[in-house]
Amino acid sequence: MGRYLCVLAGGAVGSLTRYLLGRAIVQRFPNSQFALGTFFINVTGSFLIGLLMTLIVERLRLPHYWQLTLVVGLLGGYTTFSSFEYDAYLSTRSGHHWLTLAYLVGSVVFGYAAVWLGVLAAGRR
Repeated sequence: MGRYLCVLAGGAVGSLTRYLLGRAIVQRFPNSQFALGTFFINVTGSFLIGLLMTLIVERLRLPHYWQLTLVVGLLGGYTTFSSFEYDAYLSTRSGHHWLTLAYLVGSVVFGYAAVWLGVLAAGRR
């Protein structure tokens, strides 16, 4: 039962953080045709998963409930891959084909690079 509560608690915080941050970004850039909120959340989530997994599993060797709470729960609630896909669909549907391509490629490339930076920031050896 404890592991479910870890995921539940982390997921609640991650989902709320995603909602609040995404909304703040949309309010800051209301006329953007690019899904900045989702893009930012995906890239920062990618960085955080690289950082946290390296710290929790390799460097600090913390108990498994930390991974369940912070990675499965918090980051699972925070990252937005389904929203990412839907935003790309909406962009394509609106006729912004090149912008959609930039969004898709940019999210994957910068997300992957952010994972590597997170691992490096955690000091993986």
